[in-house]
Amino acid sequence: METKREKFVRLAENRMDSILKGIELMGNLSNSNNYDYTQDDLNKIIKTLKSAVSDLEHTYNSASKTRKFKL
Repeated sequence: METKREKFVRLAENRMDSILKGIELMGNLSNSNNYDYTQDDLNKIIKTLKSAVSDLEHTYNSASKTRKFKL
């Protein structure tokens, strides 16, 4: 039986490998001999990636804080 920790590690490693491979593939698009892009295109890509990482941080930070209401 897989523990919650083991499951987390297994899934996190697999998903990070996929994410890093995707980022590497995006980097391959920088070859201007094969592709035409603008600085605006690059800015949108970088902004979107940074926003996704920020959202991820917020998700983990929110999940770790339990909210309780007291009078």
